[in-house]
Order: sequence, then structure tokens, then C-alpha cells
Amino acid sequence: SDRGSHYSSRRYQQLLWRYRINPSMSRRGNCWDNAPMERLFRSLKSEWVPEHGYKNVVDARESISEYLMGYYSNIRPHHYNGGLTPNES
Repeated sequence: SDRGSHYSSRRYQQLLWRYRINPSMSRRGNCWDNAPMERLFRSLKSEWVPEHGYKNVVDARESISEYLMGYYSNIRPHHYNGGLTPNES
């Protein structure tokens, strides 16, 4: 993630530690470190996630998996790949 206050807060860091999650943050002052993930999340939010969110975590997990493994990888053309999907490139 970037080094936003919500990711670097003590409470969030404690929650990660509690679940033994090792966070990955981009280097300070280098906005390009995280650009691919930021682009993915922007696409996910604008193309797929319902305007009012999901009913529950299970629905969210299933829908987002469908987006990533189905639509994003197999159907959606990517400018970076010359208009091909990730699985075609």
C-alpha cells in the first residue's frame, strides 16, 4: 500500500500483527512503486463493485474473485499489453 494514515496507523498495524499479516508498503516519495495495484483497484471499483457495496463478505469475495480470475484476466483488454488480456499476452 501507500503510506496513508489508515495503513500506517497503530490500530491497523496491530490488527495485521494479530493475524500474522506482513504488510508491504511502497517507499516514501516513490509513487510508482504501487501504481499497478492502484490501477487494478481503480478498475475493480469503477467496473465491478456495486455502487452500494456488497451484502456480505462472502458475496464480496465471490464477486471479486470472479472479476480477477475471470473478467480481468480473460476478457478485459489492457492498454499495457497492447489491447490483449493478461492471459493472452
